[in-house]
Amino acid sequence: MAQACEICGKGPVYGNRISHAHNVTKRRWNPNLRRVRALVKGAHKTIRVCTACIRAGKVVKATKRRLSVATSAGPLLPP
Repeated sequence: MAQACEICGKGPVYGNRISHAHNVTKRRWNPNLRRVRALVKGAHKTIRVCTACIRAGKVVKATKRRLSVATSAGPLLPP
């Protein structure tokens, strides 16, 4: 599974970690990704989205599925 946002494509950025003694080692900065149930092409889908896209409103979150436990006629019973 790639460390990339499915909306904007933001992925990891690579660079160097430099110590006080100027020792250089590789490091990487990962994007802040969250799993979000979103509305994609009219269907609910779980996607990995960066927090910048969530805050910018680029993601339409899906509503939670609610089951009706009781109706005005009484509780739901299996047929």
